[in-house]
Amino acid sequence: MSTVLVTGAGRGLGLEFVRQYAADGWTVIATARDPARHAELQALVAAAAGRIRVHALDVADHAGIDALAALLAGEAIDVLLNNAGTMGAEGYAGSGMQAQRFGHSNYEDWLQTFAVNALAPMKMAEAFADHVAASQQKKIVALSSVVASIGSNNLGGLYAYRSSKAALNAILKSMALDLMRRGIIVTPLHPGWAATEIGGPNAPMRPQHSVAGLRHVIAGLTREKSGRFWQWDGKELPW
Repeated sequence: MSTVLVTGAGRGLGLEFVRQYAADGWTVIATARDPARHAELQALVAAAAGRIRVHALDVADHAGIDALAALLAGEAIDVLLNNAGTMGAEGYAGSGMQAQRFGHSNYEDWLQTFAVNALAPMKMAEAFADHVAASQQKKIVALSSVVASIGSNNLGGLYAYRSSKAALNAILKSMALDLMRRGIIVTPLHPGWAATEIGGPNAPMRPQHSVAGLRHVIAGLTREKSGRFWQWDGKELPW
C-alpha cells in the first residue's frame, strides 16, 4: 500500500488530494494548521476507515516539521506532496492583476509568502528525505504556478507570489540533482487555474479536475522527468 503526505490538507486542492488518494486506497497523512477547523477533512477521516491520519502542522514552523518527521520515523512515504501555499495578504482572487503591483509592495508580507511557498517545501524535503528514500515510489513534489515561469511572464505584477514560486522552482531543480543518487524524483507542478481560495470562484477548472490530472502526472513521474516543470495535463512548462 502506498503512502502520501499532503500539506495544507484542510481545504482546496489539498483536501481534494486527500479525498482522491484515500478513495484509491492509499494511506494518507494529512496536515493542516488547525485540523479541527476543517469539517470536510474531519468527515473524510471518519469515512476512511483508518486510511487518513491527520496531524496539526504549520509549515512555517520548522520545529513543528522536525517534530512530525520524528513522530513518523521509520515510516515510508511514497509521495511527499507540498501543497500548502499562500498568495499573501493581497491575492489574485480579490484584486486580480492589481494585486502586488509595482509601488505597493508589502515587504513583511512578502517575507511570509517566501517562508510558506519556498522555504517550507525545502524544510519538508530535508526533514522527510529519509522517509521518501525508504519508499517504493520515492517522489517529492510541490505545487508551483505557471506565473513562476520567467519565460512565460508577459504580464508583470504579482511580485511576491511570482518570486516565491520561482524560488521554489529553483530549489526543486537543485534538489532533483542532489537527491538523484538516492533515487528520489523531485519536480514542481502547476495545478492550472482552479476554483480555490487562491484561484477565486471564477476560475475555469474545478479542484476535482485539477487534482485528477496532477495525480496522473505524479503517477507517471520517472527519473527522466525529475527536475523539470510540469502542469496538470502533462505539458512541460518553461522555466
